Amino acid sequence: MAETVIRQTILHDVAHFGVRTTVGMIFIMHSLGKFGPGFAENLPNMGLPSEMQIPIALAEFVPGILLILGGLTRISASLLSIVMLGAIFLVKEAESFTGRGGTELDIILLAACLVTVVIGPGRISISYILRKVPRFLQ
Repeated sequence: MAETVIRQTILHDVAHFGVRTTVGMIFIMHSLGKFGPGFAENLPNMGLPSEMQIPIALAEFVPGILLILGGLTRISASLLSIVMLGAIFLVKEAESFTGRGGTELDIILLAACLVTVVIGPGRISISYILRKVPRFLQ
C-alpha cells in the first residue's frame, strides 16, 4: 500500500514538472520572435505603441524561465495568464475558436497557467527546495 502511494506521488510530481516545463518552453520560444524588428512594426496595427515590444517580449520570456525553474511560479503563471487574455481579446479579438486567427492554443495555455496558479510549483521546483519562500510567492 505504501509503495503505491509513493509511486502516485512521484508520478504526480513528474507530471506537474512536465506541464510547467512544457508551458514555460512554449512561452520562451514564442517570446524569442518578439525581440525582432518585425514584431515592433506590427504593434501599431494592434493599437499598441512600438515601444511596447521589449516589455511584451520580456513578459513572456522571464515568466517562462521562472515556470521551468519553479521560482515565483504563481506570480509568473498569473502574468502569463494576463498575456494570454491580451492575446485572445486584443490581438485575435476572440473571432473564432479554430482556423486562421483561432484562439484554441491561447485558451489551452491560459488554462494551463490558471491550473499552475492554483496548484503551485510542486515538489520539483526551486521554491520547494528553498522552502523559505512564502506560499503566495511560490
